[in-house]
Amino acid sequence: MKLAELRREYHREICAQILTTAPNGVPNLADTNSATSIEITRGLIERLGYPLATSRPTGQRAGKLFEVLTCEFLEQAFALLHHLRPGRWEFSVHRGIAAFEQYEHLAQLQRALEESPTLAAALGADYLVTPDIVVGRYPVSDDEINQFEPVIGEEEHLCRLTPLREGNRPDQRPLLHASISCKWTIRSDRAQNIRTEALNLIRNRKGHTPHVVVVTAEPMPTRLASLALGTGDLDCVYHFALPELEEAVAATSNVDQLEMLVAMIEGRRLRDISDLPFDLAA
Repeated sequence: MKLAELRREYHREICAQILTTAPNGVPNLADTNSATSIEITRGLIERLGYPLATSRPTGQRAGKLFEVLTCEFLEQAFALLHHLRPGRWEFSVHRGIAAFEQYEHLAQLQRALEESPTLAAALGADYLVTPDIVVGRYPVSDDEINQFEPVIGEEEHLCRLTPLREGNRPDQRPLLHASISCKWTIRSDRAQNIRTEALNLIRNRKGHTPHVVVVTAEPMPTRLASLALGTGDLDCVYHFALPELEEAVAATSNVDQLEMLVAMIEGRRLRDISDLPFDLAA
């Protein structure tokens, strides 16, 4: 199956399960208090072109469905690139970071904080993040390492500390390859929570930093900018339908929103969901 087909199926399911329009004509993706948001969202729905859900899911339910559908799309799309990034991979929704090699130590720290209120008051942080979507890679066996030619031997006292080698860790925890924050819409409080979670992942790791990205369906470029602009904590922001959003924004003749969208795209801070599998394979 081609990536374009997977993307179309992803959009079809989002429309069928999440996107809907209220009796007053306002889509549930739009900000009801913003005429611009409503206009852009209507244009986006028109360009997606699929039948909408017959009933409106609650805000929390919409977010959960968006996470599951996005995870399924990414797992299937990434599998198409297996020849570019071989290995045994796992895509999960809401799996705590303590399950991964770089953050195993945080479970011990969290237990210590729970047992000591004084210590918890001094450090004042919840270290155990549970991302919306995680991508993990499992360690490889010596047979895999030596598949094409002898690389390492069991008798050698080399390569004994790297977590990628299966025999080096008795529990064989996967390595966290990517943390994906998946948000149906973006509000100011959500933007701050996403950045806080990202900084937690960066600062508290033991090992390499995972990809830290955001996937969203937010229609307003100015709200996308609250996450996309700037560098340091997030790799990039990915929109679930960026080409369709570009067309919808251009059709509104709102110069400010269009300029902001173009600036984020040309500044390499905003990409389409179809770009993410390739970026994960990089």
